[in-house]
Amino acid sequence: MKDRDMSIYEHIDELRKRLWWVVVFFFISFIIGFFVTQPVIVYLQQTDQAKELTLNAFKLTDPLMVYMQFAFIIAVVLTSPLILYQLWSFVSPGLYETERRATLSYIPMSVFLFLLGIAFSYFILFPFVIDFMFRISDSLEVNPVIGIHEYFSFLFQITLPFGLLFQLPVLVMFLTRLGIITPMFLSKVRKYAYFILLVIAGLITPPELLSHLMVTVPLFILYEISIVFSRVAYRKAQKAEFQRVNNN
Repeated sequence: MKDRDMSIYEHIDELRKRLWWVVVFFFISFIIGFFVTQPVIVYLQQTDQAKELTLNAFKLTDPLMVYMQFAFIIAVVLTSPLILYQLWSFVSPGLYETERRATLSYIPMSVFLFLLGIAFSYFILFPFVIDFMFRISDSLEVNPVIGIHEYFSFLFQITLPFGLLFQLPVLVMFLTRLGIITPMFLSKVRKYAYFILLVIAGLITPPELLSHLMVTVPLFILYEISIVFSRVAYRKAQKAEFQRVNNN
């Protein structure tokens, strides 16, 4: 039986099996995360942003909560390629051969962009945010007492959204290959997209101009890169469609 002729129940059963593999791999990755968490936390405590701070545990469970957070995030990062592959495998039977090869290449690109977004936010944005917070404290003559759980939770709130935002080019390419969006549409709604990105930048940065610009400008550039990627994917999709018509 061809994949395209499968019934809805068979599709649901296939999806259930794929989700089961993801859950099993996530559980294994979560266990691995517990062994990797300690050296990661020690490294982050020795960076320029944290080595001058005294991180406190305000609750007995705070160190455990930090461990759980790191183990969960590490598990998500390790599992994400498998999630993307299982998603691709689920939808690929409905794609043509050229579309399958093209969309499969998006998986390593997606992982790379996620890590790039994390690196950008941690090494470039996060130091400015921490410096801004301490300048506010100094201006109010407040001596901040920082909890380890609050510090790393704040770190995750700053960095993780950028890992997701940096997925924009891959998402745009994927939707373009599926014919859902076009580069002409992205160009047409550019001003609305800029406004949304401006709002997002305002939500994830402190009310300080330099930090806001450091987020807004890369997001605008990311959107323009997405349009370029969309044009490439659109031309390839048009070429593949033209070849299919001629072959038929």
